[in-house]
Amino acid sequence: MFNPAITGTGLFTPKHIITNAELVAAFNAYADKFNAEHRDEIAAGTVAECPQSSADFIVAASGIEQRYVFVKDGILDPDVMHPILPPRAMEDTSVMAEMGVDACRQALENAGVSASDVDLVICAASNHERAYPAIAVEIQQLLGASGMAFDMNVACSSATFGIQAAADMVRSGSVKKALVVNPELCSHHLEWRDRDCHFIFGDVATATLIEREEDAKGDHFKIVSTRCATTFSNNIRNNNGFLRRAQYPDMQDRRDMQFMQNGRKVFKEVLPLVSKHIADHMSDEGLQAADLKRLWLHQANKAMNDFIGKKVLGRTPEPGEQPNILQDYANTSSAGSIIAFHKYSADLGRGDTGVICSFGAGYSVGSVIVKRA
Repeated sequence: MFNPAITGTGLFTPKHIITNAELVAAFNAYADKFNAEHRDEIAAGTVAECPQSSADFIVAASGIEQRYVFVKDGILDPDVMHPILPPRAMEDTSVMAEMGVDACRQALENAGVSASDVDLVICAASNHERAYPAIAVEIQQLLGASGMAFDMNVACSSATFGIQAAADMVRSGSVKKALVVNPELCSHHLEWRDRDCHFIFGDVATATLIEREEDAKGDHFKIVSTRCATTFSNNIRNNNGFLRRAQYPDMQDRRDMQFMQNGRKVFKEVLPLVSKHIADHMSDEGLQAADLKRLWLHQANKAMNDFIGKKVLGRTPEPGEQPNILQDYANTSSAGSIIAFHKYSADLGRGDTGVICSFGAGYSVGSVIVKRA
């Protein structure tokens, strides 16, 4: 048996930014257009009026101030309201692979590891741009990695579930070095015409290199323990998929074919689930709240993170103990907790312990206890 360790992380950030002010201006123009076109139906009560959005509403509801997107075209056009992505030929690199390879190369460089030494690539993300061949296999080829590769999807918990799978394989000896990559193209499954969610997501890619601790070339984090759990819920859902043409051949545009959620139920049901999951995981490892130096939580909503941090620590977290990045990146699904870890872990000292935790649709929750070595 071997001790798995995180020896490098990488972060790909798109060049395009959409501020709340830009987003609100476009959405309100769309709302005005929609309400004018459906004036009679709205008056008759058969169609609901599209409400206006505001930057204050977005910040109060989520803590988000801006987001990065892979492409900006179409999103801010009231006549389009979705990203317009130029088509790529089959021989071209796929979008998710392009994002993921960038993050992977950073992780490898940070760890001082050659891509040819990697013998496992897991592409773990909330949506995949095609059913097959696996994006992970494409990333493996582009990097020049060896061994095997596969895709996995546990929505916003994909990164922590991927880390558990990779860590278990490193621990058992079946692989030596693994990349868990999370290319999250969230803007493309977001419904930009829905006021309650049009601000939530952004695009990004993260990568985490996991290898045997004995092979680490520098500072690293020992993976002390991992834990994942799921329980089924329809409160966060996206029904798009390959069955669409078979089940709904005449469908033009149905709301549930993009991201949708019952936010109030999610808030009420997920918070106690996640708080208990982390507390139980820590307890089983003999850890007290006072032993934690940092919480790197899923970046979905500031109020949710504040609640979880207070529950886990038994007090309001001090500045820096529970870093948030969603004000800049928005919700980037599974990548959020890894962005926080990537940006806010280098300052920890030897022996300092922290928890990486993600949670989301499923419901799913994954936690990784790490210790700076």
